[in-house]
Order: sequence, then C-alpha cells, then structure tokens
Amino acid sequence: MSEKKVNEIEQDVAGEIKISADVITVIAHTVASEIEGVAGMNPNLSENISSVLGRKNPTKGVKVEIDGSNVTIDFFILVEYGARIPEVAWRIQERVKSAVESMTGMNVSSINIHVQGISFEKVKEEKKSE
Repeated sequence: MSEKKVNEIEQDVAGEIKISADVITVIAHTVASEIEGVAGMNPNLSENISSVLGRKNPTKGVKVEIDGSNVTIDFFILVEYGARIPEVAWRIQERVKSAVESMTGMNVSSINIHVQGISFEKVKEEKKSE
C-alpha cells in the first residue's frame, strides 16, 4: 500500500479530533503573558459584561475564532510604559503562532493586537524603591 493510502485508512479508523477554542485561548494567553513589555490583558466589552454578571474569566483579553482548521486570535493588551509597541506586538504574534500551531496542528491565519492602554506600574514601583 502506498503511504497516502495508509494515512487515509488511519484517519478513517481514528475519527476526528476537535480542539476547543478555550484550549487555544489558554495557550495564547499563557504565551502572551510571558512576553516582556506586556503589562496585562484588558477584557473586551463582552468580557466586562460577563464579569459583572459574576463569571470569572482567567483568560480575559483574548478572543479566539475557529473556522475549520484556521484560527484567528485577537489580543486586547496593556503595554508597559517605555516598551516599543511594534516589537511587543510582533513578539506576541510570532510566539503565539508558533505555540498554537505546534500544540494543536491548526493553522493560525491571523493574530490581531489591540493595544488598550499603557501601564505605569513599573514606573511607580521604581520611584517607590528610590
């Protein structure tokens, strides 16, 4: 049997694998949170409403849409004061795309970065320590 034929048989026998958007959200949030210059994630409007209704969302600030095997990820972030925003955004896009594609086998078609504000917390902490 040819290799192509074997793969087709294995797919038929094994069935289908579906990965939840929540899994991709957790991966994306975890990776982006570790990037230098990201002060935090800022929830979008729908997440603000759900938090008022009592739902806690540990992955606030990340929105994932799945279309077949293509994934689109939106980040709503706060950037640390002094960080170069284009570099921070590029690092998020590069690392999250790599992590999501390697862990899920899905194609990340786009990662959109929405900078919601600048955090001055580090500046405040530095002034307190002086």
